[in-house]
Amino acid sequence: MPPKRPHFGCNRLKSLRPTPDFQRKHMGTRHYFLSLIFQQIHAFIIGMYVRTIKRKNKDGSVVEYVQLAHNEWNQEKGFAQAKVLYSFGRRENLDLEAIKRLVKSLCRFLSPQDAVQAQQDLDGPSALRFVRSRPAGGAYLLKGLWDQLHIGECLSAAVKKREFTTPIQEAIFAMVANRALDPSSKLAIEQWACDEVYLGHEHSFQVQHFYRAMDFLLEHADKIQEEVFRSTANLLNLTVDLIFFDTTNTYFQSEDPGESELKAYGKSKDKRDDLPLVTIGLAVTREGIPVRCRVLAGNQHDAKSVEQVQRDLNSWKLGRVVWVMDRGMCGQHNRRILQKAGGQFILGEKLRGNHFNEQALNRGGRFKVINDKMHIKEVLIEEGSLKRRYVIVYNPEQAKHDRMVREQLLERLRCELQALNTQKAKCGVLLHPSMKRYVKELKSGKLKINRTRVKEEEKLDGKYLLSTSDPSLSSEDIALGYKQLMEVERAFRTLKTTLSLRPMYHSKDDRIRSHVLLCWLALLLVRTAERKTGISWPRIRREMQRVHLGEFLNKKHRVLRHTELTADQRNILKNLQIKPPKSVLDISLTP
Repeated sequence: MPPKRPHFGCNRLKSLRPTPDFQRKHMGTRHYFLSLIFQQIHAFIIGMYVRTIKRKNKDGSVVEYVQLAHNEWNQEKGFAQAKVLYSFGRRENLDLEAIKRLVKSLCRFLSPQDAVQAQQDLDGPSALRFVRSRPAGGAYLLKGLWDQLHIGECLSAAVKKREFTTPIQEAIFAMVANRALDPSSKLAIEQWACDEVYLGHEHSFQVQHFYRAMDFLLEHADKIQEEVFRSTANLLNLTVDLIFFDTTNTYFQSEDPGESELKAYGKSKDKRDDLPLVTIGLAVTREGIPVRCRVLAGNQHDAKSVEQVQRDLNSWKLGRVVWVMDRGMCGQHNRRILQKAGGQFILGEKLRGNHFNEQALNRGGRFKVINDKMHIKEVLIEEGSLKRRYVIVYNPEQAKHDRMVREQLLERLRCELQALNTQKAKCGVLLHPSMKRYVKELKSGKLKINRTRVKEEEKLDGKYLLSTSDPSLSSEDIALGYKQLMEVERAFRTLKTTLSLRPMYHSKDDRIRSHVLLCWLALLLVRTAERKTGISWPRIRREMQRVHLGEFLNKKHRVLRHTELTADQRNILKNLQIKPPKSVLDISLTP
């Protein structure tokens, strides 16, 4: 007698099966359906399978039926018997789509790995295998802005005059996108563009392509900057009446600058005077859109850069332009330069050490309240043929802060003076950048707090002084216009942090200039996106980089498909007037 087949706890589970009385009592109710589900679960535990049976007709034809069955142990006969749970009908009449839907529904109860395998087995040779996924949303957004600003057209016009086999335009966009999305060296961009992001094309880059593109960009820098600015002004309806200009510098991790016109030792704004520097001048509009950048020698004074940038922008024939600059640019030579070709200026003035400025600050009169943080007073100083128009701006909150800082400094100074007992300590106080202002030395050699100077400094709390050459601007416009100078500072912060201007991996002067141009283009795209959406770039980048492009393969086809857009992603693209990406980007035959 053959051994009995294992029945997997059949007798133990029989008591849990619904009785016929239970079925009749609850016929037509949800309880009956629950009993059916329980019966199917019971059958599944015992072991369900699909079987086919054949029947021969009188005419000799054979009909094949497909059935869902399970083996049930027969106690009387002592062996398992097949019990049909459901008949799918004749094989030639099967509803294959319905069967596929059933299999997919059952896959919900499997592990993800088993579900994928089951789906592939179901589809057979036509099954799509998920190969890889790359972030695509950030590059898609940048490419949309790139086309809106006609940057590609500007590059195309220049490329037409040359016979390049290198994908110049695509390489420049790849480097700009890398600055905005994931800053890295030019050598690292080669792998980044191939494996870590989808830039909208399938070009395979080499590092020599990037260097060739950088040389091309520098060669046409002036023309490209002018054309890009004009297309940006048209797209954003920019008001180019105020141009804000300032400079910053960046250092190199190198002990010896070597032979270079740019890299030199100077006064570092990052407090790294021990390293060679280059100076970067940036001109932006009142909306924060960069219109011009220059790379200058690291030891060149900020004021000397004004003439070069003014000469560049004069050739653009922008019409009436008012330059807004900080205190470091307020020399008499720069005043004359800024007024060339009908230009005007608003300059921040130094509060100390200038005869005219001190006269303006000591002039009496009431302040006009603009808001809680801005009170203004206009002063006209005339001395012979020289006339200067000043605006004094007073911030009550800043005055409280200045007073608190000065009191803390004076308290520290009192403690220092009490402890002084050596000449070296005295020199330390007299040379201190903050303390020396409030100290005077007596004939006996002792140091004492200068009360007269303290009272003079109290009068300057919360104030800053502006001068202008434009008689048509109201004092309120002058004060508010100068306050927008912080847009340049914000642009510099973005360059140094978000776009990682530093560290620079280049040593040649031309490559340094080209690197700054790439950062300028990235800053242009970033600022445009921020202005049109009202959202910071880090937030835009984080949201859009969640849009991935998936690659699927089978034996015949390759499918590229984007992930579904969220509501936030759709709103960002809508505000930027960029069409959402296609759900299925491409279907092609596999090679």
